[in-house]
Amino acid sequence: MPDLVNLTNSAPYLGNDHLHVGDGKGLSISHIGHTMLSSPKHTFTLSNILHVPHITKPLLSVHKFYRDNNVYFEFHASVFYAKDFTSKAVLLFGQSNDGLYVLSKSSTTTIPQAYWSPCISASADLWHCRLGHPTSCIFNMLVLKNKIICTSRCSLIQYQAYPFCKTLRL
Repeated sequence: MPDLVNLTNSAPYLGNDHLHVGDGKGLSISHIGHTMLSSPKHTFTLSNILHVPHITKPLLSVHKFYRDNNVYFEFHASVFYAKDFTSKAVLLFGQSNDGLYVLSKSSTTTIPQAYWSPCISASADLWHCRLGHPTSCIFNMLVLKNKIICTSRCSLIQYQAYPFCKTLRL
């Protein structure tokens, strides 16, 4: 991914690895981070994205995309489809251009960074406040789907909703 601002919670890459391209060149990796990719029908998680400043085209690992999003790909001569593994519904598609399958801007949008922060861990109470005090069911679903990372035992958290009062006396 050539543009670092598209990554959420990016951190400098401290490894010695390089991304090797078709001509054998090893391109330096400067950062690693996360982002989301949205289509009209679905939002996809892209985790552990490598920022390679000198790459000319962003590349996508089909295998990693499949693993992170529970989709499968169908490739045809001039088009590809990413389909939901269970329902078989088309969630994303793209055209072939000069031998490469391309995700166009019209079929996807990147979600702004403010909406996604999978790397930041916090206590269950802090997450509960950050998320606007969700019910236990919703909170636990976010934990189970690894959408939030807790520093304390989150899955057993029970929050109770209290009704609003008509009047408040101090």
